[in-house]
Amino acid sequence: MSTARRCPGCNLLVLPEVAHHGQSAYCPRCQTRLYRGGTAIFNAELAIAAAGLILFIPTVTLPLITIRLFGQMIPATLPSGAITLSASFPGVATLILFCSVIAPLLVMGAVFSAQFSLKFRKFHLFKLSTWILHHLKQWVMLDVFLVSLAIACFKVQEVADINVGLGLYCLITMQILFLVLLTRISVRRYWDAWQPENEHISDDLDTLCTTCHLTQEHLTHCRRCNSALHDRIPHSIQKTWAYLISASIFILPANLYPISIFMNNGKRIEDTIFSGVAELVKSGMTGIAAIIFIASIIVPIAKIISLAYILLAVQFKRNTRHLFRMRVFRAVHWIGKWSVMDLFVIAIMVTLIDRGQVLDFTPGPGAIAFAVVVVLTMLAAESLDSRLIWDNYEQRSK
Repeated sequence: MSTARRCPGCNLLVLPEVAHHGQSAYCPRCQTRLYRGGTAIFNAELAIAAAGLILFIPTVTLPLITIRLFGQMIPATLPSGAITLSASFPGVATLILFCSVIAPLLVMGAVFSAQFSLKFRKFHLFKLSTWILHHLKQWVMLDVFLVSLAIACFKVQEVADINVGLGLYCLITMQILFLVLLTRISVRRYWDAWQPENEHISDDLDTLCTTCHLTQEHLTHCRRCNSALHDRIPHSIQKTWAYLISASIFILPANLYPISIFMNNGKRIEDTIFSGVAELVKSGMTGIAAIIFIASIIVPIAKIISLAYILLAVQFKRNTRHLFRMRVFRAVHWIGKWSVMDLFVIAIMVTLIDRGQVLDFTPGPGAIAFAVVVVLTMLAAESLDSRLIWDNYEQRSK
């Protein structure tokens, strides 16, 4: 009976012996982490999630900052930008609210529900909880929101006085807790706690379950989690191309149409992403301009080009530089969420600069197209099965 397991990154059959000694195990071919080192202490994860949930209420309800504009005190809370935009821009507002409020709540709540269902053997709740932990953690963008808040403050400081609120300290603390939680969470450990891998050891190690990471013989459904088994994610290339082509179409209006409209004493100023960056440079805010230029222009284009490069290499069966393409794939996953920064800045600005006064700030039609580009590129990265990168490597090695 073999204890070998297939790597979820490249499908290599490996024997991670170091996992038994409390160390992390990495795939020797694609460098994907197979096992997290250390001892699983679920109570510590539960305590961190509980602290985060306790902080969640003051973080959402208390003002992050308050500005004095024309003698009026205007507070900005975490969800206020999305709420303000919901009437005119419901799609953009939904994306902002999901990434800043709903996703963090779901992930922290999933830690509770996973451990509750683990203790009381509630299979369906357990499977849903681990799915949330695996798929939604990259949609939690509290760090991006904090950077966006700092950029908005730099923009607003010229026209208003800014006071820091208690909600900002709660948000920073919750982000620190969430970072610690992410370093500890392992979906594989949860599934091993539900039912250890060694109860399913087989001499036939053809298929890897992408839900619970159990390596097993080729069946229609996983023996541990009952998910449908496939050699590769069905229609992965087709879905990724569909997302990329759609994102490429929307990236044109996202950059050509105004992303924000600013009214100042009756003067209407419409800014595209590029003109907004240029205006920041003229105002002496070169650092902020560079951040927005990279996050809002370079990153979306780079994601589309990078994923298209990987897809073309897979389809044309390129037999070199597999590890380089794997690193590009990981970089696309990591950097994807930072494109939302400009939308967060717009939401905060809309909250702080009330409509109907001498100063008015509203999103432009480019903001809708840009939100679509962000979502499509993130979905494209999720839909691409990284094991396809290495299939040609396996064929070449035989």
